[in-house]
Amino acid sequence: MGTRYFLVGFLILLVLGFEVQGAHVPQQDEASSPALLTQVQESLLGYWDTAKAAAQKLYKKTYLPAVDEKIRDIYTKSTAAVTTYAGIITDQVFSMLSGKD
Repeated sequence: MGTRYFLVGFLILLVLGFEVQGAHVPQQDEASSPALLTQVQESLLGYWDTAKAAAQKLYKKTYLPAVDEKIRDIYTKSTAAVTTYAGIITDQVFSMLSGKD
């Protein structure tokens, strides 16, 4: 439940940050629009890095080795099943296209 509140709070702060930053930017001419684009890109990359760091911190704080092992096992089994069934479907499609029985 705490993770939901964290994410909601983070999104609210992100929106407020964009609003505050937008309020301080004076109107610029079209000649200086590349500078505006650069500022927007830098701002977005800054927010992305902040969000990524927060997500990594949250992941490290809530890391459970047993759950990680189960996820790895499920991933291994599901990829093996998908590979097998994809091979069967590919063989069926080739056999239908070739017309050989």
